[in-house]
Amino acid sequence: MKIPAEFYQSVEFHFEDCEKFPFPEEKFREWIFFIIEKEEKKPGVLNFIFCSDDYLHKMNVDYLEHDTLTDIITFDYSKDFLNISGDIFISVERVIENADKFKLEFLYELCRVIAHGVLHITGYGDKHPDEIAVMRNKEDHYLRYAEFL
Repeated sequence: MKIPAEFYQSVEFHFEDCEKFPFPEEKFREWIFFIIEKEEKKPGVLNFIFCSDDYLHKMNVDYLEHDTLTDIITFDYSKDFLNISGDIFISVERVIENADKFKLEFLYELCRVIAHGVLHITGYGDKHPDEIAVMRNKEDHYLRYAEFL
């Protein structure tokens, strides 16, 4: 798959209040681009911010008024329906705990959460049982294409 050079500059990975961990950044970018392309969207600026439980919990309380731990919070900054942009905050601690709980590899669970965030920005919800089912099916579908796992 040929990925436009500008896409590599539009997807960034950041670490806040957690240790940086090794992962195949270029492969992640290719896979994220694949998801966006298959959802018939165009990528704008996407920031993936890996952080601690405390960092994400504070954001959850401050911005969403939810006093709970979560593995991901997505802020969608898309200006129109086709061009997607946003910040995707991911608690590394939640990903590790969920991977252990479900007996999965860390990178596999991380990819599931990344796909979840990208799918949110492409227009999928997860507030109702029917939306959750669609979201899970899409996550499973795209995980099959994460060749680096």
